[in-house]
Amino acid sequence: MQLPEPRTDRLIRTAIKRKHLLRFHYHGKPRIVEPHDYGVHKGSVKLFGYQIGGSSREPLPNWRWALVNSISELTLLDQHFDGTRPSPSGRHHQWDQIFARVEPPNI
Repeated sequence: MQLPEPRTDRLIRTAIKRKHLLRFHYHGKPRIVEPHDYGVHKGSVKLFGYQIGGSSREPLPNWRWALVNSISELTLLDQHFDGTRPSPSGRHHQWDQIFARVEPPNI
């Protein structure tokens, strides 16, 4: 397992903690994502987020995985998001290790 660059790790953790959107390129496509879960899934460091903008082969908005070491041009945006979102299936993914997870919205 290859760990991400320290700057990438710090930006993802900060975005999750502060509930800020991230902008990055993934497989040549620009993405704008609410980062929700970050950690090791099936032996690879991944980000699981809700893509709300940018480009994708699938309809948006929708849930997306990203291999963190394949992310480029990562930017922490000023825009916030509310927090957790319901999962359509009602199930959560099994992680080998969680580094950061978004907290539910303050009520």
